[in-house]
Amino acid sequence: MALFGFGKKKEESCGCTCSASAQCGCSCGSSSEQALVAVLGSGCKNCHTLWENMKQAAQELGLSEPVAYITDMEQIARSGVMSLPAVLVDGRVVSSGRVLSPADAAALLKKELG
Repeated sequence: MALFGFGKKKEESCGCTCSASAQCGCSCGSSSEQALVAVLGSGCKNCHTLWENMKQAAQELGLSEPVAYITDMEQIARSGVMSLPAVLVDGRVVSSGRVLSPADAAALLKKELG
């Protein structure tokens, strides 16, 4: 009996932003050579500002993949982040609890990617 969804099986995802199921592989076309940059946030003004700053920094550095913006609290909890907004690079938390300026975001990406 699946009362309130407790008896249902969870479908696993591939871990990226494309929402493909794990059985069929990733359909977003992302390559494992390029780092995946994501901003975790609740959707507030500060989280959105950090996302915009990270997108600007990624564009200045010439990164081809877009910066993901994750607001799903289940995914945020799985990442182990204790304060928002946060930045993930290759699944690792590299910044949390503060809004980085575009210059600070670019410096962080240079340090983590290079």
